[in-house]
Amino acid sequence: MTMDNSALLLSTAYFAPVHFYSRYLNHNKVFIEQHENFCKQTYRNRCQILAANGPIALVIPVVKGRGPKIVIKDLQISYDEQWQRNHWQTIVSAYNSSPYFEFYQDELLPFFEKKTKYLFDHNLKIHETICDFFELENKLICTQDFEQIPAATLNLRDAISPKLKNSTDKAFVPQEYTQVFTEKYGFIPNLSILDLLFNEGPNAYTILHKSINYLS
Repeated sequence: MTMDNSALLLSTAYFAPVHFYSRYLNHNKVFIEQHENFCKQTYRNRCQILAANGPIALVIPVVKGRGPKIVIKDLQISYDEQWQRNHWQTIVSAYNSSPYFEFYQDELLPFFEKKTKYLFDHNLKIHETICDFFELENKLICTQDFEQIPAATLNLRDAISPKLKNSTDKAFVPQEYTQVFTEKYGFIPNLSILDLLFNEGPNAYTILHKSINYLS
C-alpha cells in the first residue's frame, strides 16, 4: 500500500467514523486540531452506531461555558447524566452478537466507567486504544495554532461530518462489509470505527486501507 506523503489535518472525534481512520492509515503524518472552537452536532462529541432500530447517535454531553465559544482542548465533559452507562448499554445491545465484540469489550469498557475531565483528552485516549487494536504507532500531532495550517497538509477538519450527506473527500470510497443488521437495513457506510471493529476484527485494517482510492 502506497502512503500519501502529504500531511493530514483532522478534528478530534469520539470513536471516530470509518472515514477518519481510512484517512489516518493512509497518511504518514497526521495533525489533530486542538485550538478550534467547539462545533455542535459533529463527530467531536458523538459517534454513530447501528442498532436494531437503525443508526443511532451516541452523544457526550459537555459543560457549557459562559462565553459563546469554547476552545476544543478546554471543553469539559458533563457527568450530570449517566451517559456512560447509557452509551455502553446501547453498544452492548447493538453488538453483543457481532463476531468480535467479546474480543474488544474489556479494553473499551473503561471509557464508560472512568471520568475524564476534558473531551479532547478523552478522545485522544480512545484513539490510543484504537491504535493498539491495529498495532499501530500513534502518530497524531497536536496543532500549535488554529490559523496556521502546516505546509503540504490536507485539511479535513470539517470534511468528515455527520452534517454532510455526501463527503467532499472524493477519495473516500467506503468498502462494504457484513454488519449485524445487514439483512434488515443493507450496508450503511461510515459508521463509528466500533461498528467495523466488532464486525470485522483484524480484517478492519484492510477495509480501511481499501476505502481510500486516490484515482476517484
